[in-house]
Amino acid sequence: MTTLVLYLAVLLALLMAASMYRLIKGPTIFDRMVAAGAMGTKSLLLLAFVGFLYGRTDVFVDLAIAYGLLNFISAIVVAKYFERRREEAP
Repeated sequence: MTTLVLYLAVLLALLMAASMYRLIKGPTIFDRMVAAGAMGTKSLLLLAFVGFLYGRTDVFVDLAIAYGLLNFISAIVVAKYFERRREEAP
């Protein structure tokens, strides 16, 4: 079972690399925001997998919840920033 979780964690890390490419090379800011959200979600899963591998799911799940909340709040802040910037534009 642990080898399966290890393989899934490696696969998730490769998927995060693909999201990182879109985060860096995204043609628009909205593509970059979606990629950042996707990376945040994949990070939550990766934290849960690492917690399972180390046998400390309680600690890592708490960290994943805190990171997910931070990811959600940052997405709202960035969206509000661009909404205000669009309203101020002539």
